[in-house]
Amino acid sequence: MTRLVETVFPARLGHGFRWLVGSSWVTNLGDGVLIAAGPLLIASQTRNPVLVSSAMIALQAPWLVFGLIAGALADRLDRRRVIMAANLARGLVLAMLCAVIATGHVNIGIVLGAMLLLGTAEVFVDATAGTLTPMLVDKSDLGIANSRLMAGMLTGNQLVGPAVGALLFSVGMVYPFSVTVVCIVVGVLLVSRIGTAPGAVREHVDTHVRQDIADGVRWLMGNPPVRTLAIIIVVFNVTWAAPWAVLVLWALERVGINEAGFGLLTTASALGGLLATFSYGWLEKRVPLATLMRTVLLCEVLFHLAMALTTSPWAAYPLMFFFGAYAFVWGTLSWTVRQRAVPTELQGRVGSVYMICVMGGMLVGSLLGGLIAGIGGLTAPWWFAFVGAGVTLALVWRSLEQIAHADETTAETT
Repeated sequence: MTRLVETVFPARLGHGFRWLVGSSWVTNLGDGVLIAAGPLLIASQTRNPVLVSSAMIALQAPWLVFGLIAGALADRLDRRRVIMAANLARGLVLAMLCAVIATGHVNIGIVLGAMLLLGTAEVFVDATAGTLTPMLVDKSDLGIANSRLMAGMLTGNQLVGPAVGALLFSVGMVYPFSVTVVCIVVGVLLVSRIGTAPGAVREHVDTHVRQDIADGVRWLMGNPPVRTLAIIIVVFNVTWAAPWAVLVLWALERVGINEAGFGLLTTASALGGLLATFSYGWLEKRVPLATLMRTVLLCEVLFHLAMALTTSPWAAYPLMFFFGAYAFVWGTLSWTVRQRAVPTELQGRVGSVYMICVMGGMLVGSLLGGLIAGIGGLTAPWWFAFVGAGVTLALVWRSLEQIAHADETTAETT
């Protein structure tokens, strides 16, 4: 057992990081439970497609409203306490929702209100959580540390959590939400054990939040590698989200996968990601970072092409496994490159800009996906993604060398 723990969580990463991973894994399990239980609760209250889609908007829209503020606060306040407070707020909202469900007074208005509050609290958790890892581990170990965090997200959010959530909901509507509250409380207790220095990471906080936000955006815009990486993330999220918005229709009508089989597409993707978890450390040591970035982005381009041409479930499942593997590598790599380049006191603000890029790209891509599919058919979004991602990769191909070593560029300019 000791050898297994050392392999998964090397001692050099420190005890603080192990507490952080434990908290991340537990709360991700709770989030995974909600991924299944949330839509089931909404469907139990209404079948109106506008109201159903409003729930997803309620969870994502707060990022566009509060994202920059959350990033600024992460750089002004004690980051560990921000995470604890925001997660406790999430737990309180869910506990109140549990009480409403248990007493039989739940309705779609209450559910949507809860989703909006949960989404808002989640912004402050996510904007701050990503800033703790660079405070706990050395730059050289950020890749392996981030891969362990993402492994928990894959397992909890995509593999175990949704299945548990659906099962608990079938037993009793209130049970999955109660379990999530417990997961959140345990996660808060684990975060409280992290031995970071109390207080803000900045010695002097004598500026307005608006000035802090402007400083973070200005730093990002003035750093060419980090700025280009942000542009890549926006574009590739647009091209990714376009076909994903109609993935269920593509699977059912184009490929002939039934409803049960559709759920297995996500499972195949998660399994591919778990494979990449165990290989990431090996890849980072043996493959130059620029080469690795070019390879995984090229995989994205080819994946879109293959999905556009696919008509068989027997091809769709291996392709989704392939997607999960390279997407995990890209997510870990891009996250690590940014963390190495951005100064500690700016991690929250710059990270929040990146999350807005992700959410904004997904929103635009989802809207485009529906429009393109309506005009050109269910494979048209895949062709759009293939061309858009391919052209973008060609334009940034040479820049990826500089992006991969953005921390060296930052060090030279400071």
